[in-house]
Amino acid sequence: MLQDLSAQWTTFWAQNCTGFCNDMLMPLFWIVLHILTTVGVLLGAVAYLTYAERKVLAAMQRRQGPMTVGPLGLLQPIADGIKLLSKETIFPYQANKFIFILAPMITFGLALIAWVVIPVDQGLAISNMNVGLLYLFAISSMGVYGVIMAGWASNSRYAFLGGLRSASQMVSYEVSMGLVIVTVLLCVGSLNLTEIVMADRPWWMVIMLFPMLIVFLVSILAETNRAPFDLPEGESELSGGYMVEYSAFAFALFFLGEYANMILMSAMTTILFLGGWKVPFGLEFLSFVPGFIWFALKVCSVLFFFIWARASFPRYRYDQLMRLGWKIFLPLTLFWVVFVAGVLIYTQTLPFMAENMEKF
Repeated sequence: MLQDLSAQWTTFWAQNCTGFCNDMLMPLFWIVLHILTTVGVLLGAVAYLTYAERKVLAAMQRRQGPMTVGPLGLLQPIADGIKLLSKETIFPYQANKFIFILAPMITFGLALIAWVVIPVDQGLAISNMNVGLLYLFAISSMGVYGVIMAGWASNSRYAFLGGLRSASQMVSYEVSMGLVIVTVLLCVGSLNLTEIVMADRPWWMVIMLFPMLIVFLVSILAETNRAPFDLPEGESELSGGYMVEYSAFAFALFFLGEYANMILMSAMTTILFLGGWKVPFGLEFLSFVPGFIWFALKVCSVLFFFIWARASFPRYRYDQLMRLGWKIFLPLTLFWVVFVAGVLIYTQTLPFMAENMEKF
């Protein structure tokens, strides 16, 4: 009897469950493995970006930087993480505890889920969706909610004012970033990030997009609240800004979210303007180097720009920040969208126009 049941179960499994495992569970397993690998690499990159920033700033200021914990101070990020995790989370008096905790989770979570569509190499992306750039811009725009929630839930006038200041700053520069992205879309004709990287760009098109690269680099500094646009925090008027009441692990989530957003914006810059994983400057003799290595090097170069700007420029006044965003960048990017469209139509290189010409 038992032998018959065992034989029937074996036959049923072979006929039904084996195909299910091959068709459903194995692809799901690889997707989960890809997600876990991406999150692990990103968390490690965030941790050691803080170390790299401190060492680069120290070199620019003729100091040593982290040098005590581990060889060359390489274990300093781990020590900082243990210190933050071991502290007590303190809630301000009459704060909304649920929103107070939810705000840093939103900030950090959005910085992670945006990497779903980032291709670090040919075919090496969790999801190669056709509207990947639109998804990426939508996710980065939602980061303002975590800032506003943190400022409001803290029950502190300084945190609230810092949240409002940060929200207006992020919204202001997202307008310019959106118009910069439109100029790139006019040149490549696709919202798919892989197709944006693989699109052919003549030398004159690269030169035409160079001013938009400068605008985009300045805008991502303001978007991530980095110096010289770190206006949400001010020692004389707002103290620590919207995160002034946060401590321990909640503060660590904001901290990790800020640096994860820096890496995300650097990846966006690499994909839109620097050729993604492709060999730079057409040096084909270096094509033996894997694409993800080139992608990582380009991201690191943009991150160095973040650190370099922090070490070089004093903090802007708030009116200077708003004037730059609304009175200079917005008119400039609007004009450049019209200019790029006109040049592409005149030269008959607008992607949709070129496709129609091929059909006829």
